[in-house]
Amino acid sequence: MKIVFPDAYNSNTTVLLRITLIVTAIVTIFILSGNTEAAEKGFPFYPGEKLTFQLKWTFVPAGEGVLEILPTETINGVKAYHFVMTARSNSFIDCFYKVRDRIDAYTDIEMTHTILYKKKQREGKTQRDVVVDFDWDNNKARYSTPENAREPIDLLTGSFDPLSAFYYIRLFDLKEKLVIERPVSDGKKCIIGKAFVIKKETLKLAIGTYDTYLIEPEIKHVGGVFEKSKNAKIQVWVTADKRRMPVKIKSKVVVGSFVGELVSATGLGKR
Repeated sequence: MKIVFPDAYNSNTTVLLRITLIVTAIVTIFILSGNTEAAEKGFPFYPGEKLTFQLKWTFVPAGEGVLEILPTETINGVKAYHFVMTARSNSFIDCFYKVRDRIDAYTDIEMTHTILYKKKQREGKTQRDVVVDFDWDNNKARYSTPENAREPIDLLTGSFDPLSAFYYIRLFDLKEKLVIERPVSDGKKCIIGKAFVIKKETLKLAIGTYDTYLIEPEIKHVGGVFEKSKNAKIQVWVTADKRRMPVKIKSKVVVGSFVGELVSATGLGKR
């Protein structure tokens, strides 16, 4: 039997999954290893950390997103963290819009700038492989696909890719009214944005109860459904401890409310 969905429903679900787990949209505008090394630097995360989120559009389960830190690697002669984000739609959504996305980001072990960024996009009929090389000898970033390479763009000092920017924000001792700024580049542009720490709040989730900080990133540089939505907002809650671990993400746009909640956290190491 063929399942047919209304065009509006297809469109709304496409929006949810195209922002590739709400986290992707958030970190995109946060413009802003060995376990021993991380501990020595006081970093709040370790290789081996794996955070799994359940994604919903309104009350409809739509898929799963995972943030993971793989073992450190040497990229272009520089020792680097390897951050990975994957997103996949569930079997129900697969019937009409299958998503299997993966982002790999490599950042120097001191967490001062990105070295390499790769994105493998598999959404519906869309298949796209992107590589962004960060050339710090010349302060340039080059965006390329197997079919085409763009002209390099200028980089601001200390620029991160969208995924690494998420981990960068976890380095801060958060407090209410703190404003975090950082340059970020996806290879197409390099801009500076802001993230605002709004308040401290206790959240009760299925996985447990957490003391958190609510963070709202500036979204004026985000296009698509966010640009078209009046009073659009993105919110992320991170734990109010040394981990600064994300536990909930929510966005409000014209087509409805999107939510991602943490359902599993492993490989956290000792704290």
